[in-house]
Amino acid sequence: MKRTVNYAILYAILAMIGGIFYREYTKFMGFDGRTTLAFVHTHLFLLGMVMFLIVTFAIHQFHIEKQKHYRLFLILYHPGVLLTSLMLFLRGITQVNGNELTNTVNAMISGVSGIGHILTGIGLLLFLFILKASVKDA
Repeated sequence: MKRTVNYAILYAILAMIGGIFYREYTKFMGFDGRTTLAFVHTHLFLLGMVMFLIVTFAIHQFHIEKQKHYRLFLILYHPGVLLTSLMLFLRGITQVNGNELTNTVNAMISGVSGIGHILTGIGLLLFLFILKASVKDA
């Protein structure tokens, strides 16, 4: 449980850094519009901090860490959230800077972001199946 609380703290710190960076960078650059940079903050808070607080409570209540696919959940979920957030960050920076992306670079960012979303989605479903099995066992 200590590890999952530490994950939640780490994601909270990353989310706050992302939020502060978004506010200050857009202000510094004089950007006054919508950008995906704003979503880094919320993705890290919800998919990171809140999710690992839920995981912590599930460990405490149902001992989900004893399920055989728990480690696989961690292996898939962390990179998924981090990849998705990183691609939001990259796309947001290019939007704020006003950079015109080539079709190839745009597709690469979308593709890597898609992989991050797929990993996150599979990890989330895996967590739900693990939770279901743990509740059944309890």
